[in-house]
Amino acid sequence: MKYKSQAVAMPYFIAAIGLFVGQILFGLVLGLQYVVGDFLFPSIPFNIARMVHTNLLIVWLLFGFMGSAYYLVPEEAETELYSPKLALGLFWIFLAAGALTILGYLFVDYNTLASATGNDILATMGREFLEQPLLTKIGIVVVALAFLFNISMTMLKGRKTVINIVLLLGLWGLAVFFLFSFYNPTNLVMDKFYWWWVVHLWVEGVWELIMAALLAFVLIKVTGVDREVIEKWLYVIITLALVTGIIGTGHHYFWIGTPAYWQWWGSIFSALEPIPFFAMTVFAFNMVNRRRREHPNRAAVLWALGTGVMAFLGAGVWGFLHTLAPVNYYTHGSQITAAHGHMAFYGAYVMVVITIMSYAMPILRGRQANSNKAQVIEMWSFWIMTISMVFITLFLTGAGILQVWLQRVSEDPMPFMMVQDQIALFYWMRLWSGVGFAVGLVLYVVSFFIKGKEPEAVAA
Repeated sequence: MKYKSQAVAMPYFIAAIGLFVGQILFGLVLGLQYVVGDFLFPSIPFNIARMVHTNLLIVWLLFGFMGSAYYLVPEEAETELYSPKLALGLFWIFLAAGALTILGYLFVDYNTLASATGNDILATMGREFLEQPLLTKIGIVVVALAFLFNISMTMLKGRKTVINIVLLLGLWGLAVFFLFSFYNPTNLVMDKFYWWWVVHLWVEGVWELIMAALLAFVLIKVTGVDREVIEKWLYVIITLALVTGIIGTGHHYFWIGTPAYWQWWGSIFSALEPIPFFAMTVFAFNMVNRRRREHPNRAAVLWALGTGVMAFLGAGVWGFLHTLAPVNYYTHGSQITAAHGHMAFYGAYVMVVITIMSYAMPILRGRQANSNKAQVIEMWSFWIMTISMVFITLFLTGAGILQVWLQRVSEDPMPFMMVQDQIALFYWMRLWSGVGFAVGLVLYVVSFFIKGKEPEAVAA
């Protein structure tokens, strides 16, 4: 650890891992509720479990992004963090707000929660992924602005690098586009039109900048490749990501009442969206092949390579499968969408946060890398989680194809619930794959508690 203030990243990483475990537990609850409909009912209905599952995903990734920034920005800027005390204060505020929100979902009727938190004053609740109460949304904005002030001031007083600039551009974009969560028009078409300005422009826009910057930082550290080479790749990737991602928002506008030209714009540019993810995969493997040394943290290198591959498969390939308007007409809102969502989030964002945690956590604990034994366990966790996610995606894809055929394509379409009975076998297989993923996550957590001798770096 080069700068003392980088230590503030540690609590953010610990909280991220803890919330990740919570997200997976609720994922298993959802998986069971798909096949055992009254599991935990009425204590935790399906809609509440799903809301907690998706909200925990967003919150723990935000903790991961913030911790990554607090670790990365001082090192890139070659100066201490502007205000470590502010960073720690924001951590406790954000953690408390997140915990209270989740408890509110679980123990307070949603309508009562809305009335108690000012939704009558400014209606923002009830929309997928943006279910947070008004007070929580305001808290997120306050925390985000204070966080951005802290890291922006850090960069301004230190060295300006491409990685820092791209990371800050992504983080500022994240905060700006979240403001559209406060805009909730009564017209449903307008509501959906701007709702995607948060959801899509996060995950297929500014979050890609964050992902690219974090991946570039780790690759510089573990490969020793010249910064200039990595920065050139970074310019290409973020340009492709922004051009395809922003206009590609149109693939969400196909069937919500917007003008028909969005079917062309959405199809063409979202069909191009796999290109930046493919470039990221080539980038990662190219940098590792050109490395000047064998970094002792082999697990972090594995996570970095896995990020490129799985992001391309999940966000690129599975996104392309149903992104063209003539195909999306049949697949929209089916389990194929769920398959794409699971692998894309895991490959693009879960894995990149784990990559930087895998690299930074040993350093924050005073060593260059975890012991060989710990890294073996961590690499086992990588393969178990990744293979499990591949199976989750394949089973959901199978369920989606059968669902589309039976419910939307066949000459005698079946009712929705009858179709669900027909594809229940896929749901059972998806559930057992989810159990495998949970086992991999437990191994990842366990790897941090395995002690042993620190491995040494070897020249390539």
